[in-house]
Amino acid sequence: MYKPTFNMKRQRLVFRHFGNKGYSLFSCLGREVVCSVLSVATLTYASAESVSTKPVVSDSVSTTTAREMMLDEVSVTGSRAPLTKSQAARMVTVLDRQDIAQAPVQSVNDLLKYAVGVDVRQRGPIGAQTDISIRGGTQDQIILLLNGINICDPQTGHNALDLPVDLSDIVRIEVIEGPAGRIYGSSSLVGAINIVTISKGVNGSNEGVNGSYVGVNRELTDVTLHGEAGSFGYANVGGRVAFGGKTNHSLSANYSRSDGYSRCKAGTLNTDYSGAKGFYQGQYDDEDVRLNWHLGIADKGWGSGTFYATPKWQADNQYEHTTKLYSAIQGETKRGRLHFAPSIYWNQNRDRYEGYRSEPEKMKYNYNRTDVYGVSLSAYFDWKAGRTAFGAELRNEDLVSGNLGEPLSQTHHISGTDRDYTLGINRTNISGYLEHNLLLKNLTISAGLVAVKNTWSNMNITVYPGIDISYRPTPSWRLHAAVNTSLRMPSFTEMYYKLQGYKADPHLKPEEMTAVEAGCSYTKGYLSLSATAWYHHGRNMIDWIMDTSQGDDAVWQSVNHTKVNSIGAELSAKFRIKRSDFRVSYSFINQEKEQEANIVSQYALEYLRHKLIANAQVPLFARLTLGANFRWQDRVGQYTDFNGIAHDYKPYTLVDARLTWQDAKYKLYLEANNLLDNNYVDYGHVEQPGRWLIAGFSIQL
Repeated sequence: MYKPTFNMKRQRLVFRHFGNKGYSLFSCLGREVVCSVLSVATLTYASAESVSTKPVVSDSVSTTTAREMMLDEVSVTGSRAPLTKSQAARMVTVLDRQDIAQAPVQSVNDLLKYAVGVDVRQRGPIGAQTDISIRGGTQDQIILLLNGINICDPQTGHNALDLPVDLSDIVRIEVIEGPAGRIYGSSSLVGAINIVTISKGVNGSNEGVNGSYVGVNRELTDVTLHGEAGSFGYANVGGRVAFGGKTNHSLSANYSRSDGYSRCKAGTLNTDYSGAKGFYQGQYDDEDVRLNWHLGIADKGWGSGTFYATPKWQADNQYEHTTKLYSAIQGETKRGRLHFAPSIYWNQNRDRYEGYRSEPEKMKYNYNRTDVYGVSLSAYFDWKAGRTAFGAELRNEDLVSGNLGEPLSQTHHISGTDRDYTLGINRTNISGYLEHNLLLKNLTISAGLVAVKNTWSNMNITVYPGIDISYRPTPSWRLHAAVNTSLRMPSFTEMYYKLQGYKADPHLKPEEMTAVEAGCSYTKGYLSLSATAWYHHGRNMIDWIMDTSQGDDAVWQSVNHTKVNSIGAELSAKFRIKRSDFRVSYSFINQEKEQEANIVSQYALEYLRHKLIANAQVPLFARLTLGANFRWQDRVGQYTDFNGIAHDYKPYTLVDARLTWQDAKYKLYLEANNLLDNNYVDYGHVEQPGRWLIAGFSIQL
């Protein structure tokens, strides 16, 4: 497993002024700079111990000289314009490589369970299928990014985390909680998750834009291999090779499979899965320009059991297969006062859903193909009043389908079948943004807006403003406050899905959100504390609801709620006793929505009212470490069983643990998920597995 760059010894660099020199801070770092570094267990607003948190020596906008900053910081996305950690106004939670390596997880989906503000609703374990939401939202209300590129699938958010990257590719994961419209445009209604990968090995290289490793002028090659196996026929094997100098390259591949943990009534497996992924990333870097590019594929099939079953349609042997392609090219200029960062990308998502596995004669398979094309141009410059950023993005989303959308004027053949795509929908989203950052010695004010127009339903240009404020009265204390707004267009599934107990509405309105939050953090020595309170006011919130009073005629319908108000609070603490680290965090949410009798909500009104997480990392010997993770969740909402009876979700407790033997070149580990073997559900019809044991290794050659 690679070590984080900031854990390596390196020369401390001091940069004077933001500057337009080739060696200036932002020419070296790129356009993403840290806001905070968090632990995997609690994701508190605390710094990694190996990262310097020294404040800016001189940081006044009254002069254009002598603005010195220390460079011992990781980079992170928190605003349109790059800001150092000590300046940033927006609070961002970050999982670094050390956090990822210590966690008893096999996927990004599982890793995010330990983020206190993130709700991970699992249908299939170890990344088979998971819905991710933030602060009481739904899986479609967050934006997912790969190296800063929007990879959301407008068809549905259910399969958003079918990623082409393995955990060993990831240098960090950034989570922004709350609306991020002026940073990422539409889709970021309640938050954003940015997954940053490594493009080079870590043998002496420096971290550059988007977390890639640059600045190595000699040829280096790093090779890592990993594998693991465990309960229910689970196996995972993969590897990664990285090489290059001024031009860096990395290539990784991974294969995993499992027999699953349950069977359908007919006796066959119905939660099995298998999948492969591959990811290539490259980078070119010189004194004038930096270029990054990536190309990835994720192909996976899984038994969907009763994932989409209803009282009216009690299928228990569903199946789904997805193939996703990701590609992007990003650039950044490094000279001159005005810095440009263009990007262009194409993502394709193919989906085959089988209501009855391998029985197309019983129910016709659903086929969908989504192509997303995007181009953007960002820029920023410095002047006496601070730092200003501006830019624009054009994103086209095109769907062809067998059951979603409007009739096509010309059909398209479905590869490998005797059928055609007969339906579809196309929409284009155009957005432009403007942001200004006022930088004082102990105060940062970041304000801006995004203007959005979508061709779907002839949407008018709408402006969504926001402001973030950070005040640092002492080196230990930090106060922050924010007011932000955002929107989300409905997914194609929410607009058109009309099969087997589901009835969608093609005239759904876009969701809109206004959020207010305030909080503080304290860090001194081995103690870190943080507290945040927030309020969300949502308009036209989209959900699937069922009127159980209709009996056998009841179906799930997509609707716009007039408004949903949410309040919440998050508390976190991190401390060290001798050589052991301990972290605790807690989240509370309460939503207000007048709901009629007999109405059951599938997403919007099902949220985690309470979430408590605790973590301990205890070194037993020189190389042997025990990591234990505790999670308690209490969900609001109901689900309806196959007899039409509504049940409240019950709170549950999970304990995961990992025992790790770590050497310089290899790592051996034994872990247990759901150590107490508790029965629990995140969705009413999908019971989760019991105790799951896994043994694995990682070798660096």
